[in-house]
Amino acid sequence: MIRTLFTLFVVCTAGAAQATCREDVVELVGEFGQARFTVDLADEPEERSRGLMHVPSMPSGQGMLFIYDPPQRAVFWMKNTLIPLDMIFADVTGTITHIHENAIPMDETNIDGGPGVFAVLEINGGLSEAIGISVGDAMKHPSFNSEVAALPCE
Repeated sequence: MIRTLFTLFVVCTAGAAQATCREDVVELVGEFGQARFTVDLADEPEERSRGLMHVPSMPSGQGMLFIYDPPQRAVFWMKNTLIPLDMIFADVTGTITHIHENAIPMDETNIDGGPGVFAVLEINGGLSEAIGISVGDAMKHPSFNSEVAALPCE
């Protein structure tokens, strides 16, 4: 079913090839190719604390992008989160440093992304594996400083 959802997402966004470098879009690029997600931005402490709590469902092409400026150790949990999530952690260059797949809804176990986290993309659980997203792939978003970004906005 996840592959079907992702296929629909690719078809729906095929005409939006130039729709990157917007606050509401994250692009991931790696050996798998590229994937785009429409995101809500969580860059304030209250927004990061609330995250996707109490959200009953999320379309496959959507997610939430957490920004930590300055970069820091980012630790998540799934308290009051109703859907399984993949958490994709990136450093200040946008390079993916860690992926936590299929975080369990309502679980209060800490999910540690490690030190130096600048951004975390949360997407539906299982999508990172279905797409083929890996550590070392790159994330593109205007929040990454273009002077150091692996995929700078133009």
